[in-house]
Amino acid sequence: MGEAIIGQRDVIDRLLIGLLANGNLLVEGLPGLAKTRAIKALAKNMECAFSRIQFTPDLLPSDVTGTEVYYQKDGGGDFRFEPGPIFANIVLADEINRAPAKVQAALLEAMEERQVTVAGTTHRMEPLFMVMATQNPIEQEGTYPLPEAQMDRFLMHVLITYPPVGDEVEVIRLVRAEEIAAVATQAARDDGARPAPRPPIPQEAVFAARREIGAIHVAGAMERYMADLVNATRAPAGFGDDLKRWIEIGASPRASLALDRCGRTHAWLAGRDYLDPEDIRAIAPEVFRHRLKLTYEAQGEGIAPDRVIAEMIRQVALP
Repeated sequence: MGEAIIGQRDVIDRLLIGLLANGNLLVEGLPGLAKTRAIKALAKNMECAFSRIQFTPDLLPSDVTGTEVYYQKDGGGDFRFEPGPIFANIVLADEINRAPAKVQAALLEAMEERQVTVAGTTHRMEPLFMVMATQNPIEQEGTYPLPEAQMDRFLMHVLITYPPVGDEVEVIRLVRAEEIAAVATQAARDDGARPAPRPPIPQEAVFAARREIGAIHVAGAMERYMADLVNATRAPAGFGDDLKRWIEIGASPRASLALDRCGRTHAWLAGRDYLDPEDIRAIAPEVFRHRLKLTYEAQGEGIAPDRVIAEMIRQVALP
């Protein structure tokens, strides 16, 4: 993935954490910042079925989940379920906020229950399944804000920002090299020669990693620290006047579960078999930024969720 994406190491780490923690991700960034490219790079290097859904205002729920189709034969017929693009291992929901609420709701059951119900029949998803949705933060024309219930079902909210100037130079060189390589590859195919592809990572490697992550040691003090962080969003008055003014509605219990899963995954990627406070602090912004509802006062002052989270981390005592 690092060969295909320049200067976005944190984004790559968060995508891997989402995959290994078995959760869904919301990736947000301005146009052209490689949101779709990053997700495609993850799927390309894995042994998996990849599906992309381009969300538009005229999309229907059946376009996502699939539908019952009538097949006629020998004077009779029957209905068969034709699965939609949601039935893949990694699903890219591109510009998810461009579809109306009815289509977004079609994702809820798949994201949370890992199943889809069509015409009274439940269809299970594959063991390896995750939704990675992208959205543009600045375009509001023709968009539908995601409801809080759906936002809460995303394990993490990942932000992609502009790359530094040095990295942008590397991006120019990378894309130029890819264009040259594509022409060379096509010429080799015309000559009958096919370059050997890099073998993808098997799904069993992901499942094996998840088993090891499940065995990461979490001390009681770490569990209390995660609960204290979540509680600070629900009772901000006890953690300073600023938090009291900024937070209107705190995080749900899904935030506690996300801190645990993502924290253990972060520790595993760091090569440790125990959860450390730094693991929790490292992934706290991605876990909390889409679960906090800020007051009108905070929004009027231009207070970003990340500033609220930083103040919350500063106020909550370490174990």
